[in-house]
Amino acid sequence: MDATHVHLALTHFPIIGTIIGTLILAYGQFSKNDIIKKVALALFVSMAILTVPVFLSGEEAEETVEKIAGVSESLMEEHEELAEKAIWLMGLLGVLSAIGFYAIAVNWSFSKTITLITLVVALATCGVFAKVGNLGGQIRHSEIRAAGFDSASGSTSVQVESGDEEEDNDDD
Repeated sequence: MDATHVHLALTHFPIIGTIIGTLILAYGQFSKNDIIKKVALALFVSMAILTVPVFLSGEEAEETVEKIAGVSESLMEEHEELAEKAIWLMGLLGVLSAIGFYAIAVNWSFSKTITLITLVVALATCGVFAKVGNLGGQIRHSEIRAAGFDSASGSTSVQVESGDEEEDNDDD
């Protein structure tokens, strides 16, 4: 299994895991259940660790797919730039989660505050991961690209419809 396979096989786990962890943590906050909060926090730490090989294998995955016809260089660059931000955000989420887990375990007074902050960071991470994943999917799946996206130039053309347009005749 090469780095491209690693990237493609593992890439969905941090995205889905973070979404699930966010839902679990929100429920734990709402129900004031420390055990449920700890489950979510442990999941975030696991997803933060799993994000590292996903990120590190991205460069080789790029080298593999950039040779394929119809692959958008601009989408790959946008995906890569956002992934660089996402891994830092995920790292922050992992660190906050580890601190929060420990704070709950030893019953520190700020455990409620740290888990609330972690929930906010988790929500932001979900949003960024959703965008990173969507961009990654668009690299090879033209059917989910924005309408009018030109994979060769990496630009999007917008067509405006108007009832006042004249027909273009080549008879002139």
